[in-house]
This record gives sequence, C-alpha cells and structure tokens, in this order.
Amino acid sequence: MTQPHSETVRRVIDSGQIAAHKHGERLIRQSWLRCAREYGLKPEHNPGISDVTSARLHERRERVGAYLDVARAGMNELYPHIAGLGYITMLADSDGVTLECLGGDNADPALQAAGLRPGTVWGETVVGTNGIGTCIAEQRALTCHREDHFYAGNLDLSCTAAPLHDPFGRVAAVLDISALSMPGAREGQHLAWHLTSLYARLIEDSYFSHHFRDRWLLRLGRSAPFVDSHADLILALDDDGMIVGANTGARHALRPPTGTGPVGHGIGAFFRDGNARLHALKRGRGDARLSTWGDDAFHAAMSQPRRATSSVPVPGGTPPTAALDAMAGDDPAMQRLIAQARRLAVKPIDLLIQGETGSGKEVLARALHAASPRSSAAFVAINCAALPESLIESELFGYAPGSFTGARRHGMKGLLQQADGGTLFLDEIGDMPADLQTRLLRVLAEREVLPLGSDTPIALNLRVITATHRDLSTLVSAGTFREDLYYRLAGGTLSLPALRDRRDVDWLIERLLIREADALGCLAHLKPGVRDRLLAHDWPGNVRELRNVLRFALALADDDGIAIADLPDPLSRPAPSLPASAPVFGTETETRTPRERLLAQLRERHWNIAHVARDLAVARSTVYRRMARLDIVDPKYRH
Repeated sequence: MTQPHSETVRRVIDSGQIAAHKHGERLIRQSWLRCAREYGLKPEHNPGISDVTSARLHERRERVGAYLDVARAGMNELYPHIAGLGYITMLADSDGVTLECLGGDNADPALQAAGLRPGTVWGETVVGTNGIGTCIAEQRALTCHREDHFYAGNLDLSCTAAPLHDPFGRVAAVLDISALSMPGAREGQHLAWHLTSLYARLIEDSYFSHHFRDRWLLRLGRSAPFVDSHADLILALDDDGMIVGANTGARHALRPPTGTGPVGHGIGAFFRDGNARLHALKRGRGDARLSTWGDDAFHAAMSQPRRATSSVPVPGGTPPTAALDAMAGDDPAMQRLIAQARRLAVKPIDLLIQGETGSGKEVLARALHAASPRSSAAFVAINCAALPESLIESELFGYAPGSFTGARRHGMKGLLQQADGGTLFLDEIGDMPADLQTRLLRVLAEREVLPLGSDTPIALNLRVITATHRDLSTLVSAGTFREDLYYRLAGGTLSLPALRDRRDVDWLIERLLIREADALGCLAHLKPGVRDRLLAHDWPGNVRELRNVLRFALALADDDGIAIADLPDPLSRPAPSLPASAPVFGTETETRTPRERLLAQLRERHWNIAHVARDLAVARSTVYRRMARLDIVDPKYRH
C-alpha cells in the first residue's frame, strides 16, 4: 500500500493542484504541498515517530502551566463521549509534542507503535500531514483521516484536532481525538469534529475566565438561558470599561476599523449603548441585552472581579486621584498638569483636553472622571472622527419612536442621555460637523437634550470633557468651528505634552513594559542597548506608539528578554552614525566641539544619563538622541 499512496501524494505535489470539492480535502492537499515544497519532505521516505526525553516532556508540561490543568479537566469530560466509539484523546503543545493521552490501554502495542502516547512529536515539519501538526499549521479544527496523511506509515490513523488559544489569540495547545483502523470516509468523522471543536472552545473559555478572574467578565450570547455557562463572546474589562481581553468568539465577531482586534478599545466602540448598559449590569440593573452598531443583539451577563470591591471609599483604599497620579513620573510639565487636573476634577465645569494623537487624552479624561464626584456614574466615550457623519446626530441626541426608516420601534437613548449623572467624553471634537456644533452648544447652554423626532426636551445632568489634536483657535479663525462653542467647551483647558518633550520617558517605558508583559504572560526584561534605542526615538505616535512597540517586541522576544532585533522597524535597524567631524547643534561651526563637549559631560558624570540630563536641563531622551546623532556609545554596550 506504501507505493500507491506515495504515488497519489506525489501526483498532487507535482501538479500543484489543490482544487477539491470539499473544504477538508483542500486543507489536506495544501498541507501536502507545504510538506514537499517548504519542508523538503518526500512521501516515499517515512521518518517514523520520534520522541522527546522525559526531562523535555516535563519541561514542556511546565511551560504550558495552568492551561494544562484546565485542559486535563476538559479531556476528562470529553473522553466518556468517545470511548465507546474507539477513540482516545490527546493534548499536544504548540510544537506538536503530545503532553497527555487519555483512553485505551497505554501499554497497548498498537497504540504505542502508532505514536499515540505522551512525548511523541507530531509537528507537520517532522512527520508531514497529520491531525495535530496540520491543525497547528492551519490554526483551525480539522480531520486528517487515513489516506489524508502524508506518510503511508500513518494510514491506520484517523485524527481530529482543534487548536486551543491562549487569552491573547495565540495557539497554546491542541486537543486531539484519534483512533486506529477507523473505517469509512472523512465525512463519517463529523461527530468527532464537532465534539473536538466544542470541548476546545469550553477549555479555551474556562482558561480565559481563570486568567482574567480579577477583571469584570462580560458574557454575551444568542440564547439567554445559556449566556452564563456557554457564552458566544466573553470580554474582560477593566474598571473603566476598557477591553483588556477577548475570547476567540469575541475576537472574530468584534473587529474595529483598524483591524487590531477589540483589546484596547472601550466597550462603546462596539456596542451602541455599551457604556450605559455596562454601568447598569455592574449594579445588577437594567436590560441585560447589548446591541452592536450594526444592530446585532446579544443577551448579556456580568461577573464581578474576584477581588475586594466596594463602591464606597474605605480608609487605606485606592484614592480617587490614583489614576491621575499614575499618569506620569518626574516630568515637571506632567506634574503641573496633574496638579491642575486634581483641582479641576472636583469643579462642575466642562473641560477641553489638547494634545497630539496618542498622547493619552482619553486616559486623562477617564482619570478626571474617576477623581470627580461623578465617579460612580457612567463614563460615556465617543470618537467624533470615527462615526459616520450620518450617525453622529442620532447617536448623540437619540431619537423618538418612528423618527425615520430603520429606526428602532421604541426609539433610542442618545449618548448624551446615557451619560446623565456622569461624564460624556467627546474625542476629536474638532471633526464635528458645523450643524451639530450648534445643537451641542444648545445642550451645553440649557442642559437639556431634544431627541430627533421629539417635541419634549429631556433635562440632563452631565459633565462634558472634549479632546482634540487640532488647534481649535485656528479652526475658529478659519470659520469651521464655532467660537461660542469653543469658549463653552474650554471652561478649563489641559494640554498634554508630546512624549518626546517629557523627561519621564524611562519611567513610562518601565511602567508600560511591566503592564504589557503581565498582559501577555511573559517576562519584562530589556537586553543591553534596547532601552537606549527606545530613549533615542522621537515617538511621533506618543504613548500609544510606545505601548504598541513594547507589545510587538514582547510578542517576538524569547525568554531572555527583548533584543533590538525584536523591535519593529525602524527601531530594529542599526542607528545611523555621523562622521565625528559633523557639526550638529545650533549654528556652531566647530567640527568636533559638540561631540567632545557631550563626551566630557558624560565622562564627568560616569555615564549617568540622568545626571547629565539634569545638568543640561533637558529630558533624558534628548541626551540619548544627541548621543545617537553624534555616534556616542555607552562603554558598557561596546563589544
């Protein structure tokens, strides 16, 4: 049988044809081509099954960690459903090495010979097309049945496998059910596919809930009776309603325009009444349903963090200004801003936050809300630049029943009304259309809102915080922004400095590194030279860019920490060097004076960058940039 099967595989490889009537068959043929063309495997040369040592197996089990305990529980639940059909169930890590095996007799010679035992290697690059290895390569559930295998030595196997994702979407392990001498065609394995997929999802969601047990968990489902136990979507939220984690269902269903996934966005980015409903759900009140911007409705359930929570401040508890205090290190400009923010937070005036894109305007707005007397009420955020112009009016002001074609039968509360008693945050206010500026001005002046299609105004008690990266005074001069609205919004103005102008960049790097490493479950460590490279960067995208760079680098880094090569372009490229004779600063014409002067200061301070920055009255990042431009390298990083 070996020769005919290898010839079948070889014909597909030589022709390069993967067209097939069935989706499962296409995946198998794609794998055959991958095995031959990318891995250099030959169907007629069967390498057999290899094993890792006991020590390596133990090490791999330790690496999977707590996920392994949850997966074992899932395997124990799954096995009784398949035992009578002749299957066993296995768990493999993300490299295709089997960690656990449940079912049958572990001493069965047939199982041992087929490699259905702990410690065997089923990576596609090693043993060709198979259930576990091809599942990892395709990152989807699939069946590899008998003649689907690349090597003839595995033709007795029928394997169905599904990936197990960690809370951040990476394949952490694979759940597999396999059998020997299973007759029939691949179509007969539908039940195996559905069972494996179902229990993979249950294992994923159980571990997701365990991992984010100290966060608010929002469960969303199509069926109300099952939303608590079998939710389609699960979101982990911080206390401000920001999404910090999303299960596989939520990652697939909720896709922001940027394509980066739901994590890092506010709940209001995906659900039109999200902030207000979330506030009610936390307190066990309100309609337990949420609707997306596309009117896709879900039943909702909320579980509290497994930590001490209280809506009443207690002695020794978190102070209301904690979020403000956590925004900066020793940067003088930021400390002045925080001091102003503390005073303004408790005053009943509307505020305008100005700052470059990514500088933390919404973070500041949320911190102001948390420090205000309105902290126990809703914080409703909307990005005026992200909503289509045709929707801004209805979303802000709401509408009465039957106001227009396609409107909800019972009407809809606008965001202004949802924020009643709390804070409304309007980001990128400079992009608000002119006609809506007039309506917003009336709301701010009269503290009441008139929904579309209604004749009855509704009184409002809310604070409005607006933000923009644009110069509103310039827009006023150009006639595109109302002057009276500008002065109404700017009851108090807070200006966030750009990251390149801050002296606490080193502090921010450390703080964000720890936070992102904790979220990704990895070590927060920078290898030599990386911190210097980060400090020398200009950060045109500000804090948001810094956070994204660290998140990217942590995802690529190995266990030894982040190396320069792990940074995204252009940070990973070698720093450009200038000839030692090149003049750099101001209008100085002396060829080596700037470099010699900075070198002297560095040597005098024993290369303590903080001390040199203090002497020069500049930020440490400025010193690092000057060093990079003058081709000055700290001696401890020279090789």
